[in-house]
Amino acid sequence: MFLQLVISGISFGSLYALVALAMVIIYKTSEVPNFGQGEMSMLSTFVAYALLVTHSHSFIFSFIGALLFAAALGIFLEFVFLRRAKDPNILSLILITLGFQMMLYGLASWKWGADQRDLPFPVSDFDVINLGTAVISYLNIATILITLVLMFMLFLFFKYTKVGIAMKATQQNVMAARINGIRTNRILSLTWAMSSMIGAVAGILLAPIATLDPNLMLDPLLKGFAAAVLGGMTTLVGAALGGYMLGVIENLFGGYISLEFKSVVAFGIIVLVLCFKPSGLFAKHYVRKV
Repeated sequence: MFLQLVISGISFGSLYALVALAMVIIYKTSEVPNFGQGEMSMLSTFVAYALLVTHSHSFIFSFIGALLFAAALGIFLEFVFLRRAKDPNILSLILITLGFQMMLYGLASWKWGADQRDLPFPVSDFDVINLGTAVISYLNIATILITLVLMFMLFLFFKYTKVGIAMKATQQNVMAARINGIRTNRILSLTWAMSSMIGAVAGILLAPIATLDPNLMLDPLLKGFAAAVLGGMTTLVGAALGGYMLGVIENLFGGYISLEFKSVVAFGIIVLVLCFKPSGLFAKHYVRKV
């Protein structure tokens, strides 16, 4: 039972890690947690469903189409709402993301309704591999592998590409980056597009396990935010590790203590981390002097 709970926790932790990475990429740039991330992922997953089921396109075409839609949605939010905000502060920007979340939720509910749908996926959740006393489905294996590949690609992108280095410079100091010739507005738009695409991948991987409806990403968004807080909102590696830790801890709690209170674990972790180590377990704590 312990091994099975750990394996399932790692699988769900991969999804939490993707959501946490999407939120941290934005937070490192603007210091604003994007609470519209879940609905952006959900809407992109519905686009994949429409292309795949309604218009009978291939899965690869639908997947790429959903990613392109997600990128455009992220750019739209940054360009139309956040960049145009007058005298922006952290609270007002958070409220803008919450308003955008409600807009997308209403749009999805109006377009597709509350009916639950199944998203066809080329890898089955019913075919399993035996690992001693535990089993793992092919879909869980695909989820873990896709997450690891994405994290590795992000590491290479930020370390070895000019755009990635420009993004890191913009994250550290927007004014200094602008003085050194970096087009920070374009970098910010690209950051939101990248974050939205990572969230879309999480939604598409979750939909075959759960059911596709407007509430698809409500719980994973909260868990991803908890994972980011646990690992550190300023470190991509920490956020990913926080996702895996949260997935395993949550599953062990549900298996050995109480399944009814399983979802409470994430919120308990947020409270404990903010009380004892606000910067997260894997991030450095910086103090600003004025």
